[in-house]
Amino acid sequence: MACRDMKRTEEAAQEIRLETGPDSGELLIKHLDLASLKSVHSFCEDIIKEEPRIDVLINNAGIYQCPYTKTEDGFEMQFGVNHLGHFFLTHLLLDLLKRSAPSRVVVVSSKLYKYGEIDFDDLNSEQRYDKAFAYGRSKLANLLFTCELARRLEGTGVVVNALTPGIVRTNLGRHVNIPLLAKPLWELASRVFFKSPEEGAQTSVYLACSPDVEEVQGKCFADCQEQKLLPKATDQEVAGKLWDISEIMVGVTT
Repeated sequence: MACRDMKRTEEAAQEIRLETGPDSGELLIKHLDLASLKSVHSFCEDIIKEEPRIDVLINNAGIYQCPYTKTEDGFEMQFGVNHLGHFFLTHLLLDLLKRSAPSRVVVVSSKLYKYGEIDFDDLNSEQRYDKAFAYGRSKLANLLFTCELARRLEGTGVVVNALTPGIVRTNLGRHVNIPLLAKPLWELASRVFFKSPEEGAQTSVYLACSPDVEEVQGKCFADCQEQKLLPKATDQEVAGKLWDISEIMVGVTT
């Protein structure tokens, strides 16, 4: 488990160990902050040094509709964490994933990608910042990343697919302001209509280990079913350009 808050991570790990029992395998926790390229680099160095293989990498970290802030490397926070952090992480672990083939990369996106656009002149939202638009753009970037990575991984034994988990009852929406009087109604609605964390994780688990998708490449799933994406999420020209610019932004060369 790679997480940025080690106290909460340890608490979650203890819960998992208690629920699964002593014979269920080993659970290790590692510090990883996707808002810091230095943290990503340090994490990957440790993994490459300590682990002989990676069977599955799940790119799941996310931040949603936060006020305008920047990562320590100067990226707009949602684009920096949701896209660039995962882009850099995957890049650094790619050789080990290839040596571990058959292996998988799972990218968690969102149906809100539909409201995003890739503006190459303002990826950092310095000219204009709309928190909902910025989230949609970061999730569209996840799908374009999946599309280009799948193309590059063809024939390597590493498969990459994306998913949209739906609306899940987590604290992802902590930056959304709900009026005080509406909070009880919101709480009730979330319990009735939102997925539980267990339900929200099902498609991630499916893409991580189901034999049904061991040869499926570059697709997007929801509720364990393949989805048809809007053309802007599979545009090869835009995906290739975004890849090249992302390399420059995080400082990698190929």
